[in-house]
Amino acid sequence: MDIAGDFLPPTIEWFALSPYIALVAGALILLLGSLTPQWPRGWYGLVSATSAGVAGVLSVLQFANLADELPRTLVKGALAHDRFGLLALIAICVAVVFTSMTTVDADTSDSLEHFALLLTAALGAAIMVTANDLVVSFLGIETLSLSLYVLAASDRRRSASQEAGLKYFILGGFASAFLLYGIALVYGTTGQTSISGIGSTLAGEVSVPRNDAMLLAGVALLLVGFGFKVSLVPFHSWTPDVYHGAPTHVTGFMASLGKVAAIVALVRLFVVAFPTRADDWRPAVFALAVLTLLVGSVLAIVQRDVKRMLAYSSISHAGFMMVGLEAAGRIGSSSASDGVSSALVYVVLYSVLAVGSFAAVSVVSQHASDVTSTSEGQSTTSLDAFNGVAKTNPVFALGFTVLLLAQAGVPLTSGFVAKFGVIRAAVSTESYVLAVLAMVSAVIAAYLYLRIMVSMWLSVPASGEATSALAPKLSLPLRVTLVSAVAITLVLGVLPTWLLDVSDSLALFAR
Repeated sequence: MDIAGDFLPPTIEWFALSPYIALVAGALILLLGSLTPQWPRGWYGLVSATSAGVAGVLSVLQFANLADELPRTLVKGALAHDRFGLLALIAICVAVVFTSMTTVDADTSDSLEHFALLLTAALGAAIMVTANDLVVSFLGIETLSLSLYVLAASDRRRSASQEAGLKYFILGGFASAFLLYGIALVYGTTGQTSISGIGSTLAGEVSVPRNDAMLLAGVALLLVGFGFKVSLVPFHSWTPDVYHGAPTHVTGFMASLGKVAAIVALVRLFVVAFPTRADDWRPAVFALAVLTLLVGSVLAIVQRDVKRMLAYSSISHAGFMMVGLEAAGRIGSSSASDGVSSALVYVVLYSVLAVGSFAAVSVVSQHASDVTSTSEGQSTTSLDAFNGVAKTNPVFALGFTVLLLAQAGVPLTSGFVAKFGVIRAAVSTESYVLAVLAMVSAVIAAYLYLRIMVSMWLSVPASGEATSALAPKLSLPLRVTLVSAVAITLVLGVLPTWLLDVSDSLALFAR
């Protein structure tokens, strides 16, 4: 038997794969830089931002092309080529560009490994959001996770950063084990690892009496594994410590890119692979959404460190995203597709808010460290560090305020569009209890953002503190990052027409 003669290689659509190729090329160029003399300051960040920018532009072109084409799969069904994944891929590229620009003036700006890890993390996230196979998705998860473990521990001068990387690595390993065991159980039940293939197999099965114990156990383990990656309660315990200990620009990168990858992969998996078992997994998603909304909001308002505040805030935002997934699980409703599109729109808009907010926090933190010579054990991101910032740099304070108001869901910001979308999806699918709890959670969380704004605009510095300590200096890359984040927040808040126009096509999956 001629095995080689029977082998049919997959058809490769190079242009469709070009965003991934751009990210890989950028990472390889940076790693090859280790064989050359030290590059001029800022060039590593420029290569990283350029690679992600090229990948983002290519993703935009393909997103536009899919207006006239049907979604399809690539590389023999390994990757999905649809607007759902491409919009997430665009958000991932934007997060890398903003983080690279934020890092240019940081202490890691001369470390090519740091910027190479940003691109490898983006590659893993890109694979996650478009994977149409559980094994491929797991490879993407591990690529993303390993990069984030190292990035979290990249500040070698701070023991808190080393601790954050170690905690993330240990708990992340447990989460990966849950995921892998869940994949094994689902494969053992269906004989498939293809996400669309699993959905087709389950849709064609009629078992009387139904005996889905192993399948449901696999689905539960997958939900636990993704719950860790998304920071759902009660799998959230790592988030405050890791976010607080990691370098601030890395924290923003984790909050934006990590959320996009995990939420999009979770929604695709459950909506495409397990729609016939929605009645089984939707109650679990409901419970996780309720716990995440309430615990994240309540614990956020009692914190005194801004990074920990925003860490718990990100947990609360994950609860809103799960509201969209719960709505998508009501398969019999004509509005179930609204849950898919609203969850995607929410995480994409939040990714911009997260990277912009943590960029602002990094500015204040770095300046507080320079002025006060903060020693190990003292925090430069405490709420007191923001006292009176608006008195000496009102433009910076105004920009940060816009980002905070957007996270609170104030009208005329992108945050309002995101929150309104998931709550409307919940109401449309008659999930009234979850919609009310989401609105109550938004009201509770608003107090958190108000505390930070009061510190900047109304509080005064501690007695004897130099006025110059309240004037954070912004480099050109940081200015561009913050201005861009604020502009996106306001434009999409005031003119959300584009998002509304494409929302229907976001629920069309490649199968």
